[in-house]
Amino acid sequence: MVQADIGLIGLAVMGQNLVLNMQDHGFQVVVYNRTTSKVDDFLNGSAKNTSVIGVYSIEELIASLKKPRIVMLMVKAGVVVDKFIDQIVPYLEAGDIIIDGGNSLYSDTDRRTQTLAEKNILFIGTGISGGEEGARSGPSIMPGGNQTAWPIVKPILQAIAAKVDQTPCCEWVGNNGAGHYVKMVHNGIEYGDMQLIAEAYQLMREGLGLEVEALQATFASWNQGVLESYLIEITSHILGVKDDDGEPLLDIILDTAGQKGTGKWTGINALDLGMPVTLIAEAVFARCLSALKAERLKVANLYPASGTQFNGDVEAMIAAIHDALYASKIISYTQGYMLMREAAKEYAWQLNYGNVALMWRGGCIIRSQFLGNIKQAFDKQENLENLLLDDFFANQIKQTDAGWRKAVILGIELGIPTPAFSSALAFYDGYRRANLPANLLQAQRDYFGAHMYERIDKPRGEFFHTNWIGSGGQVASTNYQI
Repeated sequence: MVQADIGLIGLAVMGQNLVLNMQDHGFQVVVYNRTTSKVDDFLNGSAKNTSVIGVYSIEELIASLKKPRIVMLMVKAGVVVDKFIDQIVPYLEAGDIIIDGGNSLYSDTDRRTQTLAEKNILFIGTGISGGEEGARSGPSIMPGGNQTAWPIVKPILQAIAAKVDQTPCCEWVGNNGAGHYVKMVHNGIEYGDMQLIAEAYQLMREGLGLEVEALQATFASWNQGVLESYLIEITSHILGVKDDDGEPLLDIILDTAGQKGTGKWTGINALDLGMPVTLIAEAVFARCLSALKAERLKVANLYPASGTQFNGDVEAMIAAIHDALYASKIISYTQGYMLMREAAKEYAWQLNYGNVALMWRGGCIIRSQFLGNIKQAFDKQENLENLLLDDFFANQIKQTDAGWRKAVILGIELGIPTPAFSSALAFYDGYRRANLPANLLQAQRDYFGAHMYERIDKPRGEFFHTNWIGSGGQVASTNYQI
């Protein structure tokens, strides 16, 4: 029997395209799918006339592999991954490797890495981004898990990954769930980028009255500058597609957005770690709001739009919206990197933030020119505390500040929602303030709950309680947590 380099389970579009990608790079692949007819469909379809091997059981798959055996799962995240692991493990030996390439929650990857290590099985949990096109031609790959497995799987993963300047968009991220965590943050930023683009689109379409053709030209132009990215590029393409009647296809697509959970996970984890990842959270909530279509139709009749129109310089306002999009994008990535830095502390990961930007420069959904600037920022200062402290990004924010505010004001005046633009601006204004009204919050908390407060004339860490009403005594609650 031919001994394959890697086995892959799960022949949906992503799995099939990864197999063909591996085949293109000279790796012998054996495949299995729970619905075994899909194996035949694949071998008689896109894998026809290739050396891909099809099998019809887990036992056959494992028997077809070289040692140490490498089995990659491209199946639905959650319990399905655990079920397949349970089926695979009895056929494996010490030192064999399981790779989970799905969108698994990082804490599940933590658990699987540790549980399998107790059985001397090595586990890799890797984020893969780029959709079906990326899987076929080169995705961004973010591996974490058991580092002992990395030298063994590295040749395969780096070979099939996207390349930028001949450098693979794939590098070791960190132990346990680090790879899937970075992919989760990537997806959260993706939610934010998409919402920002949608807000820019609505401001120009409804607020400025631009026709679709003008919008397409605008996005195509933006893709030649600082906003150059995959998502801006495909937005310009989408705007050019017509329905059968010759009208823009976009106009007949229902305005209710779906989601698969990774953006929500990012927001939940940000709350758990106390990080103000406000833009991604607003992007998730914007999708939730869009899903309330029937209710929105009722409320739209009850509270009709004011009918106010923009009567100013259209070209100047388009430039302002461009600046709002760019500045908000900087804030989104700033928040994402803040979250990763805090997670690295919390979970004892050694994340290389420049490498993360490098992995995102090609193959993935958020790939953009912008990521090169992030890589340069961390090249200049490895321990950069915040992107807003980098000279390049500080200058960009200062240059776009005025336009950013004009775009948000436009939305307010016309009643067009800009939750991502607005939350990004609120974060920026809060982050750059030496003083915030949290002193009043602490006074209120101490007043009704004796939660104590710190004083500006005393060292940090000393806590005080005031008997605000004269009858509460001096008993205080435990110290507050930030």
